[in-house]
Amino acid sequence: MGRYLPALLSILVLGACSKKQQEVVTPPTSVTDYSYARFDEVAVTHMDMDLTVDFDNQKISGTATFDLDNKAGANVVHFDTWALRILDVTRDGKTASWSLGDSVAILGRPLSVAILPETQHVTVTYETGPDARGVQWLSPAQTLGKKSPYVYTQSQSYHARSWVPCQDAPANRFTYTARVHVPEGLLATMSASNPTEKNAEGVYQFEMKQPIPSYLLALAVGDIEFREIGPRTGVFSEPGMVDKAAAEFSDLEKMMEAAEAMLGPYQWGRYDVLVLPPSFPFGGMENPRLTFATPVLIAGDKSLVSVIVHELAHSWSGNLVTNATWNDFWLNEGFTTYFERRLDEVLYGREYMEMQALLGKRDLDLDFEEYGADNQDMALKLTLGDRDVEEIPTTAAYEKGYLFLRLLEESFGREKFDPFLREYFDTHAFQTMTTERFVTYMKEKLFEGNEALYTELTVDDWIYKPGLPENSPQPKSARFDQVDAQIAAFNKGTKAARLKTEGWTSNEWQRFLDNLPQPVSTARLTDLEDTFHFETMNAVIQRSWFPNVIAAKYEAAYPALEQFLLSIGRRYLLRPVYLKLAETPQGLEWARGVYAKARPGYHSITQQGIDEVLKWDEVATDGGTQPQ
Repeated sequence: MGRYLPALLSILVLGACSKKQQEVVTPPTSVTDYSYARFDEVAVTHMDMDLTVDFDNQKISGTATFDLDNKAGANVVHFDTWALRILDVTRDGKTASWSLGDSVAILGRPLSVAILPETQHVTVTYETGPDARGVQWLSPAQTLGKKSPYVYTQSQSYHARSWVPCQDAPANRFTYTARVHVPEGLLATMSASNPTEKNAEGVYQFEMKQPIPSYLLALAVGDIEFREIGPRTGVFSEPGMVDKAAAEFSDLEKMMEAAEAMLGPYQWGRYDVLVLPPSFPFGGMENPRLTFATPVLIAGDKSLVSVIVHELAHSWSGNLVTNATWNDFWLNEGFTTYFERRLDEVLYGREYMEMQALLGKRDLDLDFEEYGADNQDMALKLTLGDRDVEEIPTTAAYEKGYLFLRLLEESFGREKFDPFLREYFDTHAFQTMTTERFVTYMKEKLFEGNEALYTELTVDDWIYKPGLPENSPQPKSARFDQVDAQIAAFNKGTKAARLKTEGWTSNEWQRFLDNLPQPVSTARLTDLEDTFHFETMNAVIQRSWFPNVIAAKYEAAYPALEQFLLSIGRRYLLRPVYLKLAETPQGLEWARGVYAKARPGYHSITQQGIDEVLKWDEVATDGGTQPQ
């Protein structure tokens, strides 16, 4: 983070102070894991928010009151902010001196507040800026119901600071309460205890009793309804989708039971899912008690519910035991992907799990191809330095992390590996974990000091080096073998209607479409589309279909391709299609034209990823659309 330090020493804007002689407020002199906070000196242990959601002006305003643990007897506490307008700051109810440093790149501005060793509380009155990157405001036209506006937040990785001042790093955990004021007829939900019905006052109370890191703060407000699924589970969504969502996720209670059998008691109370409007940039976000999910998952046949299994598994890996820094991101996502696959096996069978593992390996191979298998970002333990964490490829954290844990499972057997995992989460619940601490724990509890076996399994190569070691597990699927036989038949000229595809799920269709030789002739693509109607299938299948369309310049499918790019916001689905378009000058020009229309409806996280693919900052002023 060294390049940020000069800006931190700039002249500070001082807040008001009623004392005759203003207290000195010293800004932080370094940045740790993308945060100005010094929670090793003064840590926030609890936050109480009183917020008003203003759709007319697209801002969130109110107060955040912080309970402090002044471990070092310090005279200043630091918070992270990004484009926030700070209106007032008090400590224990009295005016406090405060300062804002200059805005620095992705980090925002440090808010530094003078305190006394005995200070118990600091209250910040603030409002969000119009471009808060962790907040997406949607007009009624951008929702399913078309009648009411909608807003939701996305705090990971360091976006919480754009809608509430906080100590925005995964290593600090705190509890929170909130009071949220919203317009009449709308419901507010958070990553906390939630109401299930609207009230006439439009004021909702929330409590999160378990300590969480800031990236798990979440808020959504809209025309939202609730459907109960089980005694601890339910679904929130817009009225027009809530029944479909409840049917799609009807296995939530079974998922909970399977997860608890493997990982131990669920420690968050309820587990509900909020299905958001299409612009949501991810498949799901593991906000505790309330997973945020893309509507793309509502496929009608439960074929995409592994995303929900994944987010539920985060209730242990990530939410319960959290990566201490973003360099240790694999401790969240590799473990969660491993648990997802194990739970898939319990819920849907070994074959389903193996198909999911092979599709994950496909994504990992694509990242190896794009970024280079020898790229150090393909290691599990990252060295981010001062780079933007959200510009780093993440598939290795998920899929290489999964394969590493599967190697340990296959090497030790489930009878030993599963109790090790259970003890790991029991021992470190509501704590943070670094890669180095995990390795030490693993050597002691799993390898039991057997250094020869540790070396034989090349554990250090898995964790600290890029690429896949030679002892990587090899998932196998008989159902994918059958798909491969149909690919071979198609390549030899078999008509689409004569292919043996009965009973295929999204998994099989992805395997088939991903492995067609490119380009397929337009006549053969027409035969496939006329027979199977890929353009009406779910978006995950379309993600595999449209690269074939683009490679063949199959113009008849371009209206459907454009609609695909305009109607969803999940970055994982969009990026491969834009990448394929960008391979040719003609495709790049067409993609930029569509993107100019689609971009305003995408979340900033998706925009960031697609801007890079399309070199959006190079779009010409004359006759083009400038980046926003």
